[in-house]
Amino acid sequence: MNRPKLRRLGDTVATAARKTWRGVQRIPWRRLPWWRLRPHSRRSAGVLGLLLMAIVWFSAAGGTPAAARENWPHREVLDALRWVESSNRDDVRDGDNGRAIGPYQIHYVYWLDASSFDPELGDDYQQCRNRAYAERVIAAYMRRYAADAWASGDAETIAKVHNGGPKGHQKLATEGYWQRVRKHLPAPASR
Repeated sequence: MNRPKLRRLGDTVATAARKTWRGVQRIPWRRLPWWRLRPHSRRSAGVLGLLLMAIVWFSAAGGTPAAARENWPHREVLDALRWVESSNRDDVRDGDNGRAIGPYQIHYVYWLDASSFDPELGDDYQQCRNRAYAERVIAAYMRRYAADAWASGDAETIAKVHNGGPKGHQKLATEGYWQRVRKHLPAPASR
């Protein structure tokens, strides 16, 4: 008994789709103003394609090219990170259900990446509770995954990589973190 109902429902959907397609076909497309904006040659199509790719690339990069971003000294960036992570306290509780430690809330995997890049850091993760050691870990991690940003003081990329991992600067989820860090950075004119 259910089969005929399903078949009728399928027939109804197919009929509705056909009617919709017929309606779309009846639209006077060539009379619409945007139809005249279509490229009339391969060259203009290529230029239009490059323009669209540039717009997409620019918006995916966060809207601000790296050259136009503001830069800060390492000390100011680290201070802002510490304010966001631990309210500038050294005796902070472990975060992320005990998975992040110290004033910079460094995870074990973060430390492992940094210590494999810079063996001089040693082999004791618990040292990340010490502010000076944690800053050395951050510096090694940034030299590994965001060397250009670390060298130039690109605080946005540094903050996003610190929060989101090696590709954190490409993730939309790190934008809120960056905004919180930005609030703790000094204004460009005051430097």
